[in-house]
Amino acid sequence: MCYLRFSVLICAFLVSSAADAVTFVEVAEASGIHFKHTDGESGKRLFNEQYGSGGGFFDYDNDGYLDIYLINARPQGEQVAAPLPTNVLYHNNGDGAFTDVTRLAGVGDTRYGVGATTGDYDNDGDIDLYLTNFGDNALYRNNGDGTFTDVAPAAQVADTGWGTSCAFADFDNDGFLELYVSNYAKYTLDANKPCYRHNIAVYCGPSSYLPQPDVLYRNNRDGTFINLTEQSGLLNVPAAHGLGVAIGDSDNDGDTDIYVANDQDFNFLFENRGDGTFEEAGLLSGVSCSDMGKAEAGMGVAFADYDNDGKLDLTVSNFQNETNTLYHNEGDNFFMDATIPAGIAEHTHRYLGWGIGFLDYDNDGYKDIFVANGHTMDNIAEVDRSTTTPQQNLLFRNLGDGKFENVTAAMGEGFALRKTSRAAAFGDYDNDGDIDILVTNWNQTVDLLKNEGGNRNNWIQVQAVGTKSNRSGIGARIKVVFRTLDGDERTQYAEVKSSGSYLAFSDLRVHFGVKDAERIDLLEIRWNSGIVDTATDLSVNQRLIAVEGEEIRSQ
Repeated sequence: MCYLRFSVLICAFLVSSAADAVTFVEVAEASGIHFKHTDGESGKRLFNEQYGSGGGFFDYDNDGYLDIYLINARPQGEQVAAPLPTNVLYHNNGDGAFTDVTRLAGVGDTRYGVGATTGDYDNDGDIDLYLTNFGDNALYRNNGDGTFTDVAPAAQVADTGWGTSCAFADFDNDGFLELYVSNYAKYTLDANKPCYRHNIAVYCGPSSYLPQPDVLYRNNRDGTFINLTEQSGLLNVPAAHGLGVAIGDSDNDGDTDIYVANDQDFNFLFENRGDGTFEEAGLLSGVSCSDMGKAEAGMGVAFADYDNDGKLDLTVSNFQNETNTLYHNEGDNFFMDATIPAGIAEHTHRYLGWGIGFLDYDNDGYKDIFVANGHTMDNIAEVDRSTTTPQQNLLFRNLGDGKFENVTAAMGEGFALRKTSRAAAFGDYDNDGDIDILVTNWNQTVDLLKNEGGNRNNWIQVQAVGTKSNRSGIGARIKVVFRTLDGDERTQYAEVKSSGSYLAFSDLRVHFGVKDAERIDLLEIRWNSGIVDTATDLSVNQRLIAVEGEEIRSQ
């Protein structure tokens, strides 16, 4: 018995050491991803140039490997020379390399691209792609044969504003995905204003232009949508400069809520009433502003249950000198600002954050936080010598006691990079059991950060396929119960989603790190339809496919 206890202690030590040894390697160029973002680089500091463009991970051809879509912008003005920059689709070859299939797939949009989201809006078994632009948005319907068709005008979702982050979600639980689009400002090139700081030309801030209302489209279940923004109650609050969107059931009442990070305006929490309308409750819930009552420059946002108590918590990235914010869900529609006690404030105060997300990078069973950083001003050093335009991205390890540790310096060459980062997406692109990170950079090459060592701890991944619920499974809540080698019983919760971060979309598969657990005692899925599926005594280190109403099985 003493020998057994000693062995368990040694195993626990080795697992802990393994987690500490995780590093990230930048492999974009080596993997065949030769993408460089451009904002048009007019030299005039046009207002819309500074926000960058997004992208993310999705399996567009259902081969089990995550492909990558990256969004680009273009030169602006009357005289624009061809060829124009395009968005790019990279097919995952399954061997660590990617192939540019943009032309073949028909997704080389040449408009001024901003953000995107993914979801099977027509329930035909293939993931579709919605793009926000500075101008007409696009809806690429997946044809199921490796090609896409832009059906935005016919589907009535070609919003002509300045879209930023967006999300698919089944807000009315009817089995079809609705679409939420966050808009930024009423801006045109003809109305561009010069702005100065200390007599130096700089990019203008959001208050220079009026905000533009967001849009909610309901799915008509026939391939078209209808704009129900006004009827849903979203216009009962003044418009704001929306940048980040996160979707989740924040109050555990069985329907999906919407959180919007607004730039120098109060953030929104739209609580779903379950009758087709929403009520803005950000102020009453404690998530509209800082703990000092100040509206901050919200950029990115993410929902996740970081302390494994069954309630979705929230994190928001903000401007430099504001700190990122971590909101702990206390239940009863109230959140507590946990930024300072969690150890986040002191490490984010001097950074300007954008893409942000929860991920369990070391598979220890607790969700960590990544944030992409970079300034909005290309000449910030001329007006503020205390900072720089390119900045280091940050990784915070969840210690499991409500606190986070800044482990950036130990994460290897991928975190030693200093670029002007914007969007961040998360997914296991090489199917090796740990989460990798995709980062877009303003007027720079993209970064694909390969996780090396996170899979030394155990894991499972779940792909949810709805039948009565939407085919993508978006909104399904998954519960996992397991026991570690030291006898500690743990429970984790997560929802299927592609929203969150900033201008980005992530893997629809749900990933759980389970530390050194050798079996999963219980896997439970609560679907939007109300159906509950369960499985017991599952092996770890495998991918599971959960078809609503059927037996959960290995993929």
